[in-house]
Amino acid sequence: MSARGNGAGSLRWRLIAGTLAWCLVAVLVTGVVLTDLFEAHIERRFVAELRVQLDQLAALVDVNESGTLQISRELSDPRLQKPFSGLYWQAEYGRPALDSPDTVLRSRSLWDYRLPPALATDQAAVIGEVTQRRADGPNGTRLIVLDRAIEPAVAGDRLLYLMVAADERGMTEPVREFIWPLSISLALLGAGLVLAAALQVSIGLAPLRRLQRALAAIRDGRSRHIGERFPNEVQPLVDELNAVLQHDTEVVERARTQTGNLAHALKTPLAVLANAASRQQPDLADTVIEQVEIAQRQVDYYLARARAAAAAQMPGLKTPVRPIVEGLVRAMTRIHAQRDLSIAITGPDGEREHASLAFHGEEQDLQEMLGNLLDNACKWADRRVEVGLRRDGPRLGIIIDDDGPGIEPQRREAVFARGARVDERVAGSGLGLDIVRDLARLYRGDVWLADSPLGGLRAVLELPGWAPGPTTVTHRTGE
Repeated sequence: MSARGNGAGSLRWRLIAGTLAWCLVAVLVTGVVLTDLFEAHIERRFVAELRVQLDQLAALVDVNESGTLQISRELSDPRLQKPFSGLYWQAEYGRPALDSPDTVLRSRSLWDYRLPPALATDQAAVIGEVTQRRADGPNGTRLIVLDRAIEPAVAGDRLLYLMVAADERGMTEPVREFIWPLSISLALLGAGLVLAAALQVSIGLAPLRRLQRALAAIRDGRSRHIGERFPNEVQPLVDELNAVLQHDTEVVERARTQTGNLAHALKTPLAVLANAASRQQPDLADTVIEQVEIAQRQVDYYLARARAAAAAQMPGLKTPVRPIVEGLVRAMTRIHAQRDLSIAITGPDGEREHASLAFHGEEQDLQEMLGNLLDNACKWADRRVEVGLRRDGPRLGIIIDDDGPGIEPQRREAVFARGARVDERVAGSGLGLDIVRDLARLYRGDVWLADSPLGGLRAVLELPGWAPGPTTVTHRTGE
């Protein structure tokens, strides 16, 4: 099954399922809480009504001088006159634990049924206190009974026991009747919440559908970037996508330009070789060697640019600078040994300071840039060359000074042009400084020339320094 057809992989269904689960829990909890609250309310009302009946009974029932129970008038509730109506009262004078108390009065609704006593002995009664209990009633019903023991006006050691009871169905049936409409109402509420959540999810995900259509337009070639505005939560993603598209466009354009430049650069050597071969010139071998060297330099130049462009986008690259400089100085000392040059390295001392001087890029590219600059300084220096290393925040600076003749300020920018040479008598291809600048700028750095305190020329190479990150790749220079 595809990801599009699989509900588990759908953000829409995940949101709806989560909302459905929470709505179900919320509705169930609400139903239970409302039912409990309503049941407690009905019970309070039920018991309060029985207390009113008990207070009324206490006011109407009394014991005369002969010890006989009497009631001045019937209680007002008509249900007490209807047999087994569900509302009852009973009054006993004497000891209710005995099967035959001295005197018993009861409501007509009890008919010949006697409510069971609550107390085993009259000594256990607390005069005036109302107690609540459940007891069996007539015809197998269950009753809620309120009891009160009072001391009659007639002197003696016997108490008057009053009981008011009601069928508990008068309390439970309203709760059952309440549950059914409550369940329907909560079910409708839950369905409404789910539908509202589904609608909200559909509206909330609409920008993503628009984004999908915009990306499809880019894929089909109908657009080059996403021009629509999206909500604040989605717009940063759109901006990043546009940045990626712009970067890819630049990469493709750069690759197309580099391919065209390389083809153009190789066209001349190939034409010279073809012309020499067709004419069978006597110096054909020298011509082939010369043109192949030119072609090789061009290939190396564009390969270096391509490698640097790729390395500039890789995180975590780290190349220690000091070992690279020391290795190049040793090489230049051997190459220019006949000139007896003095090449010094200046910069911060200490192991920690050396570790902080690291280039955020490829080792080979750093060697290419420093090698060209140091070789040019050694070619033009009279006696002394100095290489200075420094770290300025996130930027790395490498300064190369010589005591040679230098270059006039108005000509310094021109020497960075491809093929430009200061002096034709000095060997070189004219590509060195151009390669250095291209590589430095690919790494978002730069190189420029200035006056040197040694009297000659100063070349300043500024590159991104390495900063610790989650992943690090370290290139070490061999001796």
